Amino acid sequence: MSTTQKKPYYITTPIYYPSGKWHLGHCYTTVCCDALARFKRLSGFDVYYLTGTDEHGLNIQERAKAANKSPQEFVDELVAGIKDLWKLLNIDYDGFIRTTDPSHKKIVQGIFKRLQDSGDIYKSKYKGQYCTPCESFWTTTQAKEKKCPDCGRATKEAEEECYFFKLSKYRDRLLKLLTETDFLEPKTRVNEMVNNFLKDNLEDLAVSRTSFTHGIKVAGDEKHVIYVWIDALSNYISALGYDPTKSWEQQPPKVKKYWPADLHMMAKEIVRFHSIIWPAVLMALELPLPKKAYGHGWLLFDGDKMSKSKGNVVDPFILSERYGVDAIRYCLLREISFGQDCDYSTENFLNRINTDLCNDLGNLLKRTTAMSRQYFDSKIKKPKKGEGTEFDLDFTKKIDGLLKEVQVKLDKLELSRALEVILELVSNANKYIDLTRPWLLAKDKAQTSALNAVLYNLLEALRVVATLLMPFIPSTASKIFDSLGLDIPTDFKNAKYAKTATYSTKENEPLFLRLDVKKELEDLELTLNPNGTAKNEVKSSDKKSSNNGEQSQPTQITIDEFFKTQLKVAKVIAAEKVEKADKLLKLTLEVGQETRTVVSGIATSYAPQDLIGKLVVLVANLQPAKLRGIESQGMILCATNSDGKPIIVTPESIVASGVEVR
Repeated sequence: MSTTQKKPYYITTPIYYPSGKWHLGHCYTTVCCDALARFKRLSGFDVYYLTGTDEHGLNIQERAKAANKSPQEFVDELVAGIKDLWKLLNIDYDGFIRTTDPSHKKIVQGIFKRLQDSGDIYKSKYKGQYCTPCESFWTTTQAKEKKCPDCGRATKEAEEECYFFKLSKYRDRLLKLLTETDFLEPKTRVNEMVNNFLKDNLEDLAVSRTSFTHGIKVAGDEKHVIYVWIDALSNYISALGYDPTKSWEQQPPKVKKYWPADLHMMAKEIVRFHSIIWPAVLMALELPLPKKAYGHGWLLFDGDKMSKSKGNVVDPFILSERYGVDAIRYCLLREISFGQDCDYSTENFLNRINTDLCNDLGNLLKRTTAMSRQYFDSKIKKPKKGEGTEFDLDFTKKIDGLLKEVQVKLDKLELSRALEVILELVSNANKYIDLTRPWLLAKDKAQTSALNAVLYNLLEALRVVATLLMPFIPSTASKIFDSLGLDIPTDFKNAKYAKTATYSTKENEPLFLRLDVKKELEDLELTLNPNGTAKNEVKSSDKKSSNNGEQSQPTQITIDEFFKTQLKVAKVIAAEKVEKADKLLKLTLEVGQETRTVVSGIATSYAPQDLIGKLVVLVANLQPAKLRGIESQGMILCATNSDGKPIIVTPESIVASGVEVR
């Protein structure tokens, strides 16, 4: 099939702000998009995968000045760093957009003028609360207690002449977009946007600044710099060569081919920009809207968002050098239930390498290729009908159905579940070895054809697994194909059972080496935190829990005593702070057909708006108790991190509220 005949697929990351050290949190979105882009390419789509950097603003200007560099010199160095990181992580992007690109600047100025000419942008004065770190104006209502609703930091009163975009004009259309379509996912983000921004009157948006000079100037009024809402968000169409002087029908071929975007991927803190501001700008430009925007959760560190400004970053360069790039890619994609927050743990990271990649996948390849060498001198042929064992039919059906299973998961953007079903086949293959016992078949010459069939089935499982792992851990998949003596496939056409005539396997180095987790944690503590200044989540379950150095022993209970506790999945439908109680939140929970109120001491870890739609585990038969005058009808389960902050226990996958936990 020629490229022109392929169905286009356009996927984007947000463009990253180059203000400091790149960390594991930046990698998550980009690796997710890379896996999806690779999967679509192998599925026969003509993919355009865009990433890039947002390089304007007051923060960049001030940091460059402090470094005694021009803003362009400052961002050039940081952009080189992120490109090195994407290369390290094997990110196969098609376009890299920089907001300092001359072509982008010209297009943004054209977009601004077009919106001016249509009356959607006008000049006025803004008076309200201003957040310097976010470079955002807020009304008094939005900036409650003079704190920024985005970052929570203090705001100050400010007045500035600005150009405004008539965001209010598009409120009804935006409300319909969010509530009547599946444009924004997950649905919890829809509730946040509607309740926090669209439920009441939507105010016009300040889209220029005069407080800094590092940015794109308004043509004809150069004391004004075009702000991020128009500048950065327009990257998704400027990268395609959008021409603001022409109608949709007259746009260049690349724009007509790939726009509208199939998927805008981002972390949840910038969902508002992509689900309210960006669609409104596109409506004003009379352009088609993106098909989907997805706001995933945060990669947390000790219960807090991983952030350069907070100094709680984990260095991907160190991790990749020590454990390999595919280990990072796999653990980011497998460990996090997509859409939800996940607390980063180095211990969990290392255990994933040991269990999934070394014990399960690596050992399956090692055992299978070793038996092919031992019993058939590495030559395995496709069996004839009827050759084999009683366990073959069920196993080969699983091999044949894997592609469809993975496609279903990725269509829902369930990357973790997609990897889970792939590794389930690996687990089934290891069980298949135990059931068929090839070492016993080898002792009976009459069973030679059955032994060949068993090894062929195992090699076919490995081939299909490797094919479907290509989007996620491409280097490891390549090594598996080499061990199987096969070329790397260019698509998924043969990701089915019995598509290989013969195998000629090779003996190669192990895919992954088993790690001594305790030793690795100790070494990483020194590597990541040589001065002990940044507390990294590199902890071991072997650490002693009592003050005297002895492991405290919990009181043992019977299974009958345990089952007296009724645990149910509940969904948070409302949350608010409890007055005069810094640690308490009042939660309204949906438990099946029932609604309950629970008071929980989790305010130090969670903002009320971040809990809406979250699934929790409720102790449902706990005797009610009054806390601060509020009757609490149960208790939600939490763990605590190394700082003692509570972390909510939540199901790995989405389940219905009211379901019993056993």
